Amino acid sequence: MAKLRWGMVGGGEGSQIGSAHRLGARIDGLFDFCAGALDHRPQQGRDYGQHLGLTEDRAYGSWQEMLEGERGRDDAIDLVTVATPNATHYAITKAFLDAGFHVLCEKPMTMTVEEARDIVKTSRETKRICAVNYGYTGYSLVRHMRAMVERGEVGKVRLVQAEFAHGHHADAEDADNPRVRWRYDPAQAGVSAQFADCGIHALHMVCFVTGQNVTSLSADCVSCIPSRVLEDDAMVNFRMDGGAVGRLWTSSIAIGRQHGLTIKVFGETGGLSWAQEQPNQLFYMPLNQRLQIIERGEAGLSPQADRTSRVTIGHAEGMPLAFANIYTDLAEAIMARKEGRPIDPAADLCPRAEDGLHSMEAIFAVAESGKHEGKWIELA
Repeated sequence: MAKLRWGMVGGGEGSQIGSAHRLGARIDGLFDFCAGALDHRPQQGRDYGQHLGLTEDRAYGSWQEMLEGERGRDDAIDLVTVATPNATHYAITKAFLDAGFHVLCEKPMTMTVEEARDIVKTSRETKRICAVNYGYTGYSLVRHMRAMVERGEVGKVRLVQAEFAHGHHADAEDADNPRVRWRYDPAQAGVSAQFADCGIHALHMVCFVTGQNVTSLSADCVSCIPSRVLEDDAMVNFRMDGGAVGRLWTSSIAIGRQHGLTIKVFGETGGLSWAQEQPNQLFYMPLNQRLQIIERGEAGLSPQADRTSRVTIGHAEGMPLAFANIYTDLAEAIMARKEGRPIDPAADLCPRAEDGLHSMEAIFAVAESGKHEGKWIELA
């Protein structure tokens, strides 16, 4: 397969997420990094782009300049990743979709539900892919977990428990750190901080693994550090359209927790458990049987797991490889469209704009419930 051309908006020098995207996009040799507007400061963006190997004419000073420059090229990019602050996602994503580009947008996809609906509409009308980077669903054993649920190996799902709790924002003295402060500023983060930043990854993983969407929820949101306008801890109870119920805890003040993304699925005939910090093992307990440990890379797993496992069994799988699986999904989807053929079903797992919309509905429902002492809220 010929390489696809890839560009990036945001993710510049010092970015928390930029290097993970660049690693993920290029690991499998499916994308060439051809264009970028990597910094809100034009000259720094141009300089860093050239430092990374972009040609001078494709190391852009702004996303608007990049959009105009790429739109007129015969060798224009096939995909652009949007890795900028939350408040800019909608405008950039919509502009590139309207111009005919496929987009991978960092989460949250937008700042409002209405914007998210418009992105779904724009993606459908332009017939361009809009993916959302819920990158942790790229892990091989998360995809095998989904396959096991689909195959009925735990029976009907009754209960899901998920967490994404860390302690990296627990120091009240860090309140003026710009890398922390913006996350709790409604003007930059929207109506939610910790749930929109981390909890939504856990909620999307629940939906991804179970194949169900959330219909209603109740949330207890608190700012444990009083100077914060938005929450740094939340407990969310929810119900799903396939009959499952769920419990989700997310926190940024849980001292001693590092990453803390976990998911447990309890069905009528079995249970499953996976943790992002130990991604090579999936724990499976069939009803009335002994605990089994499924190892990433072992024989006999699902096509979804086999396709996304690159390194031999016993070696650690890391987050950039999970991101890489999102990019391989996108490469397959783009090439299938170019070639007029069906997409490989094992690759048709990339989160799309519809997932981003569902997430935004959940974020606003959590914020509303949190304001009203845990009142149950129906999702739009």
